[in-house]
Amino acid sequence: MQLRSRLLKPAAALLLAAVTNAAAAAETTAAAQLEYWSAQAGTPGQAARGQAFFASKHGGEWSCASCHGTPPAREGRHATTGKSISPLAPAFNPRGFSDSARSDKWFRRNCKDVLNRECSAGEKADVLAYLLQLKP
Repeated sequence: MQLRSRLLKPAAALLLAAVTNAAAAAETTAAAQLEYWSAQAGTPGQAARGQAFFASKHGGEWSCASCHGTPPAREGRHATTGKSISPLAPAFNPRGFSDSARSDKWFRRNCKDVLNRECSAGEKADVLAYLLQLKP
């Protein structure tokens, strides 16, 4: 029993380190995307504006929060299909913003659902600034 206990402690520490490293890498990638969209917008992303944008319906039926939840740190559900959606905030989903092409695709698709248009670079920067400030 003692041998098992001695083996499990290092394994648990390695697992925790791997999860922590994956979350840090995701935040680094998301931070690079935030920097890119901020440069495109000509202004830094602002978390407060991003949070307001995320929660607003913009004259339509849905907001970002309708599917991703508030805060977007837990699993969400698509408002129409009920399909499970991974947490959106990078600290809670290391894969979420790990690929800029994938991020662009989902922003394009989801912004059209919520806004009936694509999001501007400034809107993307604001939302990502909001998501990056969410921590466990």
